[in-house]
Amino acid sequence: MAEASGVNRHEFRRFRPGIIFFTITLAVTALVGCQPSPLHLDPLSVNGRDGGGPPVSYGALMRIGDAARASGDYSNALTVFRRAAEIDIRSPDPFVAIGDTLIALGDVNEAILAYNSALARDGAYPPALQGLAKAYIETGRPELTLVPLNQGLALNPDNPKLLELRGAIEDAEGRHQQAQVYYHQGLQHAPGDPALTVNLALSLALSSNYQNAVAVLQPIAMAPSGTAQERQTLALIYGLQGSTAEAARLGRIDLDAVAVEHNLAYYQT
Repeated sequence: MAEASGVNRHEFRRFRPGIIFFTITLAVTALVGCQPSPLHLDPLSVNGRDGGGPPVSYGALMRIGDAARASGDYSNALTVFRRAAEIDIRSPDPFVAIGDTLIALGDVNEAILAYNSALARDGAYPPALQGLAKAYIETGRPELTLVPLNQGLALNPDNPKLLELRGAIEDAEGRHQQAQVYYHQGLQHAPGDPALTVNLALSLALSSNYQNAVAVLQPIAMAPSGTAQERQTLALIYGLQGSTAEAARLGRIDLDAVAVEHNLAYYQT
């Protein structure tokens, strides 16, 4: 994993949104051993060209690509999804999968092209609209997201992921109260959704409403199913509140001593 880089490389009010709009560029990114080792697949061994049988179907290729991407083997996933797109040229699904994989690889511009290819096949396809909005967010220009995002919400106003992204845009622009309206609306349709909950808590923290931010996030972050990112987001909120002892306690659950001290130093600034 990349080493922790510190949140101070962005102005606090201009964090780029994402699935978690802060993206927690603190020592959360320094967690060691929190990702499984990639399972490397060889798509050439299953495509029928080795004489071992008929070519693999479109559906099988999509499943193989999903498995490769889930294991972190993005390069092979991309190859398989592109092969699936060649087989079913009318379906937007492989192009969305290509875009999602390119986002994971950090190739945002190519991802935008892939999502637009999906929309060329179905201009109202929600996953493509959502993917394009997320890709535009990654460019650091959240205003570009409004066209696909508003189009998606017009078609499906109760989609929790689209509401989450819409809230993240409002937070990025400093409109935290409106952002919280979107997050609450999303949680009405997806109660307990971790990403929506984290974003809501962070938005409350941006509003200096630390007590409610902790109350929102703590049940999820401290549950047995809570993730390192959720716990360290809670630590961030405690740190910004000035509760450094609690922030340090939470930090030590997932981070080494150097990373914890790095974060505590940031909180004090």
